Amino acid sequence: TTVITKRIQHLIQAQHVSPSNILALTFTEKAAAEMQSRVDEVLPYGYTEMWIETFHAFCDRILRAEAIHIGLNPRFTMMTEAESLAFLRKHLFSFELEYFRPLGNPLKFLQGMLQHFSRLKDDDISTEQYLHYATKLTTQNPTPKSEEEEIATRTLELAKAYEHYETLKAKEGVMDFSDLISNTLKLFRTRKTILKHYQKLFHYVLVDEFQDTNYAQNEMAMLLAGEKQNITVVGDDDQAIYRWRGAALSNMLQFKSHFPTAKIITLTKNYRSSQTILDSAYQMIQHNNPDRLEVKEGINKRLISMQGGKGEEVSFL
Repeated sequence: TTVITKRIQHLIQAQHVSPSNILALTFTEKAAAEMQSRVDEVLPYGYTEMWIETFHAFCDRILRAEAIHIGLNPRFTMMTEAESLAFLRKHLFSFELEYFRPLGNPLKFLQGMLQHFSRLKDDDISTEQYLHYATKLTTQNPTPKSEEEEIATRTLELAKAYEHYETLKAKEGVMDFSDLISNTLKLFRTRKTILKHYQKLFHYVLVDEFQDTNYAQNEMAMLLAGEKQNITVVGDDDQAIYRWRGAALSNMLQFKSHFPTAKIITLTKNYRSSQTILDSAYQMIQHNNPDRLEVKEGINKRLISMQGGKGEEVSFL
């Protein structure tokens, strides 16, 4: 966060870039608020129109202005997880469900279905793509009562439910959390003039905690960077712990293939821990090789403590 903040400060004060031409995207609201607060502290009064947002807040802002261009209501209502569940429950009998609506407990799979739809959005899979995949599975496994055929039938049922859920939300002018990014991606991909407008607006795109981004968020960052490819990301592949929440470590590992001219700067000064702790952590993280940037990019990620002294020895409790 400090790196992104200092870069914003440098761009505005030394490079005389207009604050409205800088987009900084973070993973959490806490990080966005912290960055906004730090930028406010280091810049003189009068700097406004800063775009320092979480991915979801940024997409909400875009859709409130532009959603009408893809046939959606710009005054949409955001649903919480509980409201999404209630929405699904309310419309349950309009879905063509057999396996996923057992007679004894029709509500049994609702939570799981919502999580499944959300993960599809995180992985940037549209209703059309999923339906195509499910139909292909069904035609490939025509043998009645075989395990593969049952899986194919269930997948097709889910794919149809996913499509119906999206149609219902559009009709009623509501969105859930994962819609913000998928609908903004849809807007940028289908309305090239709108994408060009934002590409021209944002001369600099900066992303914090890049290891926590999911596939769809990475696609968003690449679209906004456009042909200029003027993008800065800060992240640590060794801190990628959110796979269960859709984060894709591949975003970091493949960054150089998407942006071949990118310069890699390793931040090896550590202000938080003793050298003993850093050395022990470094020794442990080697077990994740070869799926680490240190190996793939041939960089040195051995951290150096700025505290002075080695600190207490590691003990086993």
